[in-house]
Amino acid sequence: MKVLILSGSPHANGNTARAIRELENTFNAEGVETEVIQVGNKEIRGCYACKVCYKTGKCVADDIVNEIAEKFEQADGLIVASPVYYASPNGTLVSCLDRLFYSSHFDKRMKVGASIAVARRGGCSATFDMLNKYFTISGMPIASSQYWNSVHGAAPGQAEEDLEGLQTMRTLAKNMTFLMKSIALGKKEFGLPEKEEKISTGFVR
Repeated sequence: MKVLILSGSPHANGNTARAIRELENTFNAEGVETEVIQVGNKEIRGCYACKVCYKTGKCVADDIVNEIAEKFEQADGLIVASPVYYASPNGTLVSCLDRLFYSSHFDKRMKVGASIAVARRGGCSATFDMLNKYFTISGMPIASSQYWNSVHGAAPGQAEEDLEGLQTMRTLAKNMTFLMKSIALGKKEFGLPEKEEKISTGFVR
């Protein structure tokens, strides 16, 4: 089992990184491999809306997003962690996710997803909800925890004091491990659900 973790923070050792370390430690104890990629400090532009990826299966802007896509395809689960900026995720992370999910055309069904929001005070729920939408449009089950996946802290290191938040991270990693293993057994026994040919409609006829 392998989980890919994307960090939307521009800081390598901030509170988002502390939340991720709690996840890593728990996954490792559960025998799950992890890889963390920090995207919050990268220059990642938004989608060009050129639709070249419809033909090539990858983004025309050949940067770290295409590298992440290859790792995502091989992973059993994806966690997206972001600091809260104006009650929403880091803009660089959003640009990355828009292009990652739109341009990569491999089957994402039954890969397990989870999102994490880290804030000084407010905006965690809105950030959490926004990030989860990438999973639900892709047929990816979402792992749950004992609370909404949030950790609080402003100055670097303050997340260490959020004992409930860190416990939420540990519970998330354990639940996600169980879900990934259960899905792997289900796929082996029953296969993936039958997929219908997609129907795409618009409001303008």
